[in-house]
Amino acid sequence: MRCGGPATGTSTCSTRQAAGSAGGGQREPPGVERCPQVGSTGGEALNEAAGQDDAANDDAPAVARARTGDLDAYELLVTRHTPFAHRTAVFLGAGDDADDVVQEAFVKAFGRLRSYRGDAPFRPWLLAIVANETRNLHRSRRRRDGLVLRAAAREDPHGAGPDAPADSAMAAERRAALLDAVRGLAERDREVVVCRYLLDLSEAETAEILGWPRGTVKSRTARALAKLRDRISPGAAREVPDV
Repeated sequence: MRCGGPATGTSTCSTRQAAGSAGGGQREPPGVERCPQVGSTGGEALNEAAGQDDAANDDAPAVARARTGDLDAYELLVTRHTPFAHRTAVFLGAGDDADDVVQEAFVKAFGRLRSYRGDAPFRPWLLAIVANETRNLHRSRRRRDGLVLRAAAREDPHGAGPDAPADSAMAAERRAALLDAVRGLAERDREVVVCRYLLDLSEAETAEILGWPRGTVKSRTARALAKLRDRISPGAAREVPDV
């Protein structure tokens, strides 16, 4: 069996398990077998996730086939959505356990495909499972301040010119202060800020993922951003968007 997958740090297997015994053993969904981890940096995950939106628009045919037991179709969905699912798990605080969270989410999503209504996009439905698995991780370890945004803090997405070291250092300090402030928010405030502004999800997608009414997303976002501004310096506060 050959192990590999998208450069997200998530282990996937390109070779599916054989069918069960003649008595009808159940197969693990493709792409989410428990394989040795394939290491890579979180920065690679962020770069690869950026190109997923166009492909996500073509989910309906693959989902329909996967619901009938077509494992090739589900493997397509796993390949397509693993980068963004991994990014979501990292941003919500899974840290080094993001690979396990994503694998478990795909296993559970496969088991729940028949309950997927199909009247909403597949990705928010999947990310709701990822978010719930990440919450389970926090509860099991009795921690709220995991390694949220660890991957995002490793590098400046905008880059800096060689002639502006002072500006680059100041920008890095503001980003570090902002990330620290996000880590310190209460769980629900942190989740809505991550979904809306770090994952760049719409209000509707955020409501689907967090299981909140859309109006709650809007009001919670406003309160979370206000708390965020109160926790940081005026310079860093300029980085906080308006609602």
